[in-house]
Amino acid sequence: MPTAIITGASRGLGLALTRTLSAAGWSVIADARHEADLIGATSALPNVVAVAGDVTDAEHRSALIAQAERLGGLDLLVNNAGALGPSPLPPVGAVAGQALRDLFEVNVVAPVALTQAALPLLRTGRGVVLNVTSDAAVEAYEGWGAYGASKAALEHLGKVLGAEEPAVTVWQVDPGDLRTRMHQDAFPGEDISDRPLPESVAPGLLGLLAQRPSSGRHKLADWIPAGVNA
Repeated sequence: MPTAIITGASRGLGLALTRTLSAAGWSVIADARHEADLIGATSALPNVVAVAGDVTDAEHRSALIAQAERLGGLDLLVNNAGALGPSPLPPVGAVAGQALRDLFEVNVVAPVALTQAALPLLRTGRGVVLNVTSDAAVEAYEGWGAYGASKAALEHLGKVLGAEEPAVTVWQVDPGDLRTRMHQDAFPGEDISDRPLPESVAPGLLGLLAQRPSSGRHKLADWIPAGVNA
């Protein structure tokens, strides 16, 4: 049974991906900061182990890797946990330095550190690193400078990692605009009900895993298997 670690798995895209892999017969190590929310969201899912904690904490990252070792290895690491930063989104000229540092700590430093810790297992199993990114990493949207910069940094680190690690596939995956709490926080007071739910694009992960494209940037919706209602 293949094994995945998915961070930020208590809600939104992380939970949708956890449900998708669980239903497909994977073992999933699910991470989120709040234990009650994580257990409440995943307790009914088969083959899902909840390991609550903060990915910025080195001991928690070690606990995730130790759980993968107990399960026999690691085939997939999904770096999904992330932060938006201040809401409403500030222009670049008004971003506080500490807010920017905090954003990079969560969106860049933590996933890179977790990836580094997972590399020995991923190399052995010729596994996959999936960094959840955003079109804000490659487009200039007003207000999205800080968040977009953090995702651009993660993307570039992932791109270089893919060139450096021939035994590991590294994907930068853009899920698109989704109806999530983070996206609502980006547009406080606005109606975002026109955005698709995360469950509509989560099957794209199965398409990626089935086709196993080379390291690079991909849109999750492009990989939804035929016959799956998006």
